[in-house]
Amino acid sequence: MERVNHSVVSEFILLGLSKSQNLQILFFLGFSVVYAGIVLGNLLILVTVTFDSRLHTPMYFLLINLSCMDMILASSATPKMIVDFLRKRKTISWWGCYSQMFFMHLLGGSEMMLLVAMAIDRYVAICKPLHYTSIMNPRVLGGLLLSSYTVGFVHSSSQMAFMLNLPFCGPNVVDSFFCDLPLVIKLACKDTYMLQLLVIADSGLLSLVCFLLLLVSYTVIIHSVRHRAASGSAKAFSTLSAHITVVTLSFAPCVFIYVWPFSRYSVDKILSVFYTIFTPLLNPIIYTLRNQEVKAAIKKIRTQHINSESRVLTITP
Repeated sequence: MERVNHSVVSEFILLGLSKSQNLQILFFLGFSVVYAGIVLGNLLILVTVTFDSRLHTPMYFLLINLSCMDMILASSATPKMIVDFLRKRKTISWWGCYSQMFFMHLLGGSEMMLLVAMAIDRYVAICKPLHYTSIMNPRVLGGLLLSSYTVGFVHSSSQMAFMLNLPFCGPNVVDSFFCDLPLVIKLACKDTYMLQLLVIADSGLLSLVCFLLLLVSYTVIIHSVRHRAASGSAKAFSTLSAHITVVTLSFAPCVFIYVWPFSRYSVDKILSVFYTIFTPLLNPIIYTLRNQEVKAAIKKIRTQHINSESRVLTITP
């Protein structure tokens, strides 16, 4: 596959988070721990849901897909950022930059739609509990998941299609720790004002539609829960609080990044770090600590593991 433009730029230079050598060493250690937490935390959810038959429900099927998306989203930028903390010259090839942007928009768009699917699941479970199993059947779940990835792919492809025709003849310095689409577009050797508007409209429309769907879904759910018995509403609110917290963490950074995508404020870097690194870390923590079923399943698996080790030690002479 050949590039269709005639750029002379073959790589981009990433400025990273800081120029201070001491801070970069500190960031290297800190973000290495955070990335390990992302992988281990999301793997814990995957293993727990897979091995506990009580969690083989539509909600947890969607949850393990969210965990997979979080791991891949974080892995698209975080490992390179960690390695770059030890390098004086932080570069990324043109195709590496293009691939990084493609997968980040693919997973970001897919995750937004998956959160909508999870809201639909909660709506059916809380508002139509007697028909939950028949409505949220495997065919519907597969359709929701396929729709999430399809929307993410269309969104990412539409964004990246513009990039293939942009000429890059210098400068090639990106003031971030990864290839952020708005920042890369600014480096093109042509007027990109209309393209900037298209990028904002594309990302903004997807975010707005998903946000409105989520807002309507959770408003109806909360209204329904408030008219229930105290015991039932307490459990429902516990589940909803975890979902709403994750939605807030996912959408809040996007609002700031894409409402003012071409500003030079350092807050953009902070929000980018939060969205690409800390949100994938916080999601498994929130769903683990705020969900009694997951906590009970983890405790059960840990107990079974300890008992199996005890039996092995007892049998071994």
